[in-house]
Amino acid sequence: MQNTFRLLAAAAVVAAIPRTLLAADAPAAPAAPAAPALADVLTSSGLTVSGYVAGSYYTSNGYPGGLHQFDQDHNTFQLDQANLTVAYQPKTGFGALVDVIAGEDAKILHTAEDGNATSWDVKQAFVQYVGGPLTLIAGKYVTLAGNEVIAPTGNTNFSRSLLFDLNEPLTHTGVRATWAVSDTLNLIGGVNDGWNTTSTSYGSKTGEVGLAWTPNKIFALTTQAYFGKVLVSPQTGIIVDAPLTLVDVVATYNATSALTLVLNFDWDKQEFRDSSSATWKGVAGYVNYAFNDQWRASLRLEYEDDTDGFLTGISGEKIKEATITFGYAPTKSFELRIEGRFDKTGDNILFKTNPASEVGPDSSNLFEFALQGVYKFPAM
Repeated sequence: MQNTFRLLAAAAVVAAIPRTLLAADAPAAPAAPAAPALADVLTSSGLTVSGYVAGSYYTSNGYPGGLHQFDQDHNTFQLDQANLTVAYQPKTGFGALVDVIAGEDAKILHTAEDGNATSWDVKQAFVQYVGGPLTLIAGKYVTLAGNEVIAPTGNTNFSRSLLFDLNEPLTHTGVRATWAVSDTLNLIGGVNDGWNTTSTSYGSKTGEVGLAWTPNKIFALTTQAYFGKVLVSPQTGIIVDAPLTLVDVVATYNATSALTLVLNFDWDKQEFRDSSSATWKGVAGYVNYAFNDQWRASLRLEYEDDTDGFLTGISGEKIKEATITFGYAPTKSFELRIEGRFDKTGDNILFKTNPASEVGPDSSNLFEFALQGVYKFPAM
């Protein structure tokens, strides 16, 4: 019995030796494949997802809504915009883009479109088709006009310009075609429902034409025009039911890698059903300078001439504006902006320094101080 046990134990030891050696010499089991990152999945599918969040604190002695469209309150913290953009835009064929924002600025957009101040807005939503040099989009999209845009990430200042507020549309709904004549020249044409309008109950439409010329990295020129009947004036809110025309020119000069100069000119004409008309015009100049990778400054100077008093009710009324903004970007995804702004109206017009109060001092000198933080993703 003991011999049998010894034989069995010895056999077990001998049998275990090759298994131990084999286990020691065997290659390690392959690691489970890592799950692909979401960014890699989106890139491979051609889908892009991006966005930003912008919040601010600003105080002023009381800007009226007509003069300061996006930032009208006196002393407040606010969520300016939270944005999410999802796009599939291949170089050829069909694609689409959806661009949604929420916050105080969204209330302005939504009010301009249908009179309801909801805290979110579909800023853009369109289908596109690209075939050779031709790009077609149909749906809702931002305007061609102006140097400044709705998204704070596309501007060098916190506050919007007088031209942005008083002369230019925000969005359009319709069809737009862009023809790339060459690598440096694009021609643009479209038909829209009007200014800041998603739908209309009348057949008259607004035409848009544009030209974008970039002969080199130093200089760029865009010129665009809008013309067509509008039911309600986007500047004053009164019913006009007559043609509105805008001619807009933006010239950009990159003097050095650090210094950029921009000039924006607008001319507007509102006609009326009695065959009369009113015109107004404005010019804005920008000096943008980057001290280094983190610090920059932007100076904006403006002049608005309400020739026939359509905007202010005073013929020949003139408004001047100066803004200085400093930007600090510790990372590519975040920038802190510090801004001071001064507006001066003519001697013929005075604004309430506290628009929330029926009784209060008036002033032709308006001041604003603002702090804004802008975070964008992915970092670009």
